[in-house]
Amino acid sequence: MCEDCKLMTGAGVAGLLAVCLVVATPVGAQTPSWAPADLLAAAKAEGGTITVYGSMNEQEALPYYKIFEDATGIKVSYVRASDTALFSRISIEHRARQRTWDLVVTTPVNRLPDEVLLQFDPAEAKNLMPQARGPNRRWYGVYANYNSPGYNTNLVKKEDLPKTYDDFLKHPEWAGKVAIDKSDTEWLSALYAHYGEQKGRKLAQDLAATLKPVLTDGHLALARSVAAGEYAIELNNYTNLIINTKLSGAPSDFWALDPVALIFGSVGISSQAPHPKSALLAANFVLSRDAQTELTKQGRLPTRPDVPTNPPGVTEILNSKKVIAAVFSAEEQKKWSTEFNAIFRPR
Repeated sequence: MCEDCKLMTGAGVAGLLAVCLVVATPVGAQTPSWAPADLLAAAKAEGGTITVYGSMNEQEALPYYKIFEDATGIKVSYVRASDTALFSRISIEHRARQRTWDLVVTTPVNRLPDEVLLQFDPAEAKNLMPQARGPNRRWYGVYANYNSPGYNTNLVKKEDLPKTYDDFLKHPEWAGKVAIDKSDTEWLSALYAHYGEQKGRKLAQDLAATLKPVLTDGHLALARSVAAGEYAIELNNYTNLIINTKLSGAPSDFWALDPVALIFGSVGISSQAPHPKSALLAANFVLSRDAQTELTKQGRLPTRPDVPTNPPGVTEILNSKKVIAAVFSAEEQKKWSTEFNAIFRPR
């Protein structure tokens, strides 16, 4: 970290971490295809720095953005926080007309108001799966958050895993040993879409009554808790985070059930970006094959069909089920949050 790197803070927002990565462009390094010469030159002319807001943990983010720095010579100041903290900060700074950030990569950027995000057309977007391209050109999917249940392989036998969500109701002995993230509204909406609203709501209510799932705060924390044996089963989680714990050697794994909700960790550019050309270059990078291949090292699932998963075959397993894209507006999110809380929050 460079000596003049400063911790960035916003009014009322805590827990933000800014990390300034300073890496010189290697002599003789070949410019990658995602960095066309004209865009790279325009980006460097803006001063050679960029500020990225993101929820990706530093263990992944630092080597990830180092690839960008090594290729371009543009320094990345990475501000890491939860989705909620980032959105609060972005809202405050936008109202104050503060030009403080360039790029945001988090889940899900699509809930930000249109006036906060620039419309843009990165060249690498043509290589994404269709669902990962925002219809209004303000966001693009960087990694795919498929939703699935997961389990601790030391605590639950594979042959005992439910084959449908209805089968969970046959296991009242799991009550209190199951957990779910308190914000899994996309999963709930997919249940309703798959089963129909009436049956979907009844199934969710029965799952809540039978399993008494513990509500956790944070999908990565949930995956780690199941891997550590604090809970036997995660009723739903982001599949890539379950894979992340499995790759670390923990006794955890996922299995796929109908339906599989799909959302994205997405990229957006600030409509008030102080370095708009650098932001466009960085957006093209995060959608590139190089960047998405790097993300698979930690189990994240690519939005590009030409990037294989780690371990192989994950998307094939998930796509063998009914995949339902659940991309909400801010207003739709409020509706589904109310529905989720009515069913799963303890009274």
